[in-house]
Amino acid sequence: MTTGGDDLSALSFEQLVDALEAITRQMAAGDIGIEAVADLYEEAGRLHAEASDRLEGVRRRLEGLVGEDGGPVVQAEGSGQG
Repeated sequence: MTTGGDDLSALSFEQLVDALEAITRQMAAGDIGIEAVADLYEEAGRLHAEASDRLEGVRRRLEGLVGEDGGPVVQAEGSGQG
């Protein structure tokens, strides 16, 4: 599954990984020309960058949900805004 330059933001993280695995299989097969390898390498770079950005966003999100003691951040009922 290659993206062919499609909008990568429309793909799920799992689809990005699947596309990277497909590229790896194509390149490992060794039955493609050097220009096709270069195209696949560029596409893999785009996919990797998008997947890395997504992982970083999830990491930051999770850090915001975990307290200093490693447990979930929970607001007590009635405290805060009201």
